[in-house]
Amino acid sequence: MENRLRLPGRRALRVATGTALCLAISFALDLSIPVIAPVFIVFLLAAQNRPLPFKAGLAFAFVVMLTTGSGLLLVPLLRHYAFAGVLLVGLMLFLAFRYGLRGGNNLVSTFLVAGLTMISAAGTTSFELGVTVVGALVKGLLLAVLVSVLTHWLFPEPASTRPQPAPQVMPGGHAERIALRAALVVMPVYLLAMTDPASYMPIIMKSVSLGRQSCTTTARSAARELIGATLLGGLLAIVFWFALRLFVHLWMFFLWMLLFGLLVGRKLYGISPTRYSPGFWLNSLVTMIILLGQSVQDSAAGKDVYTAFAVRMGLFVAVTVYACLMLLILELSGRAP
Repeated sequence: MENRLRLPGRRALRVATGTALCLAISFALDLSIPVIAPVFIVFLLAAQNRPLPFKAGLAFAFVVMLTTGSGLLLVPLLRHYAFAGVLLVGLMLFLAFRYGLRGGNNLVSTFLVAGLTMISAAGTTSFELGVTVVGALVKGLLLAVLVSVLTHWLFPEPASTRPQPAPQVMPGGHAERIALRAALVVMPVYLLAMTDPASYMPIIMKSVSLGRQSCTTTARSAARELIGATLLGGLLAIVFWFALRLFVHLWMFFLWMLLFGLLVGRKLYGISPTRYSPGFWLNSLVTMIILLGQSVQDSAAGKDVYTAFAVRMGLFVAVTVYACLMLLILELSGRAP
């Protein structure tokens, strides 16, 4: 009984510690896209209550190869036959989301969507930029997997804890509608990012998170779940930024992230119950990480942090409102006779 009572606390500590470690290490190593590892480990630790087994590690390695290969192979098609290339990207997004909904690994589905969109968009501007994104994704994934193993060792699950049940398989027709809806959430942001991939890379990551969240959100709760999570993530990023400015140091970056991760983790695992779903808190944390990481990079590059944050936050809200409208339109059309 004691272990059961302590279990949510262990999981909250695991998510907070893993996220803080990934964020600090990514910035310490000066990775090209430092928010990738902390975003992936949030999904990884929230979805798995056990460290990745060897077979799952091989599956992730295969996904890395598949993602990087498909993304780079699409670059010539997108450059010379843009319309056909975009249609093919849309089809692949639909298949990736459908794979997750039909009982496949949701982490594999998420990584495939992220890699496909980010790499192909970057490659249309510069092949070198596409290769850079490939390296960033691979390094971010490897760091997330290694840190997840460490945090599972630090905060292990009790031996009596049952493994998480297999993902629920949706019926074919319903899974296809939800996958189409998720793909349509991501596609407009992907098209926008192709105009300036370096600037819109965070928006792609946000759209991937929205696409993942839209698979489990109904039109009735979309405004509260999607828009609410985006606004809360922005508010947390603002508070985090001003807290970090009190004493700018990498260790303080780690400690503040640990604190914010614990605060969100309490809500995520029901230690402090709320009427919002775990997906709401998960996506609030992801939004905060993306916005905060970009603000830190803007500051290091000498850019106007507040203007850049305002523009980025406006885009995040616009993308989220579009996702809500897409959920509403498709749900209403599905009810029409």
